[in-house]
Amino acid sequence: MSASVVFRPLEHWDRRGAAPRPHSPFKAGYQSTINLLGAEATRLGAKRVIVELALREPDLRLDGQPYVGTRTDHPGVTVALHSRHGSLKYTVDKFATWQENLRAIALGLEALRKVDRYGMTSRGEQYTGWKALPSGDDALRDRGAELIRRHGGLREALKATHPDHGGDQADFEAVQAARA
Repeated sequence: MSASVVFRPLEHWDRRGAAPRPHSPFKAGYQSTINLLGAEATRLGAKRVIVELALREPDLRLDGQPYVGTRTDHPGVTVALHSRHGSLKYTVDKFATWQENLRAIALGLEALRKVDRYGMTSRGEQYTGWKALPSGDDALRDRGAELIRRHGGLREALKATHPDHGGDQADFEAVQAARA
């Protein structure tokens, strides 16, 4: 049984791909890519793969797959999975379509697995660089929580950091993030 592949709208995108992006040399179809991605994730011990695309929630079917012909705002793709090596996250924005970028990630996972297969590593060291780091949102929420503690509560922190009352905009946004 292969890991399930589920699509989600992309939460945050801070990369800028090449303009214009070239088409990839890949000739495989979409289903072949999904099969390869699920199989490689399973070999890593993952049960589910999350693929994030620059689309909206209404562009996804109830089963978590994008509707045929769905257009994205840009072709960048992020893939996240929890493996026996920890949480891994891969982002590609090199090629002209999201399908090509997804294929690049699937092939990249296959290549990383070959590193173990051919004896260059034995404990998955090649995945270390792609372990998912805490998002910038986590750091913002942590800073907001600290400001709330420092000011003696949420209400006090909001008032003290509000820009209209002489507070710092960044601190105010951190407190709001912690509240959310």
